[in-house]
Amino acid sequence: MSLDTVKRFDRIVAILVQLQSKRIVKAQELADRFEVSLRTIYRDVRTLEASGVPIISEAGVGYSIMEGYRLPPVMFTREEAGSFVAAEKFMQKFLDKSLGSYHESAMYKVKSVLRGREKDWVSALESQIMVDPTQELFNKNVPHALEILFESIAEKKQVFLKYQALNNDTPSERHLEPVGLFHENGFWYLLGYCHIRHAYRQFRTDRMLRISRTQLPFTLEHGTIDEHRQKKEPVTKTKVKILVDKSIARYIHSSKNHYGFVSETTKGAYLEMTFMTSNIEEGFSRWYLMFCDYAQIIEPERLKLRVKEILKKAESKLS
Repeated sequence: MSLDTVKRFDRIVAILVQLQSKRIVKAQELADRFEVSLRTIYRDVRTLEASGVPIISEAGVGYSIMEGYRLPPVMFTREEAGSFVAAEKFMQKFLDKSLGSYHESAMYKVKSVLRGREKDWVSALESQIMVDPTQELFNKNVPHALEILFESIAEKKQVFLKYQALNNDTPSERHLEPVGLFHENGFWYLLGYCHIRHAYRQFRTDRMLRISRTQLPFTLEHGTIDEHRQKKEPVTKTKVKILVDKSIARYIHSSKNHYGFVSETTKGAYLEMTFMTSNIEEGFSRWYLMFCDYAQIIEPERLKLRVKEILKKAESKLS
């Protein structure tokens, strides 16, 4: 059997698995996943049909498998089984309590179909992998936030949200049409259409004080979250230059990209770092304070003034 024949067999099996995983799968989706032409996908689907798999195809819509048709689960490889461990550890920390429990239940079902040696492989890894996010991603008093948001997005029903913004002492209450969720810079964010502002807004999940379901339907067609994220308004950025002692530069290496890092050059015992940042007043200035005793601000002047202002306020609280 040639290598091409083996690859085609693996691809056909994978296509069958994908067809069973969704109600409708488009040919272009399959072609993109397997990096083959549409003609190849059409041929592979005909092969599945010839082998007795009842595939329904509709021009301009996609492929689906006849309702009720199921094959026994395809067995997982050792490497696939090992990947479940990492997924489980991440889900335990990066989902809220409610969805986390559903994921745990689903993982028991996945593990139940593993062969003996794959089960041993997973067991050997489980106690040796740990995920510890640096931030609290959810308000512990709202343990079911993601569950409600997932349900809202799928069923196109509005939610009621009580939210504590960073720059406002009084929580706000509003009705939202959730568009989507994304994880960025260590936090989960909800993008939704706000009926108070009549505009799209972002909300951090850890600042949600309350969220509840409503029976109010969506009033708009929102499109995908990718489309909204790509339409973000251009942000004015400010050039920042700082000198950082080499002895501590490595400790800020992983976080500097969050603040618009552009480049760095060596200046003796220091690194001159250049940033283009959009939030000097809060984000960059407070990050700089973490290592300010090992650094020096070159420009701009308003960053120096803002850091002095924060330090002066902190000093007044110590007296």
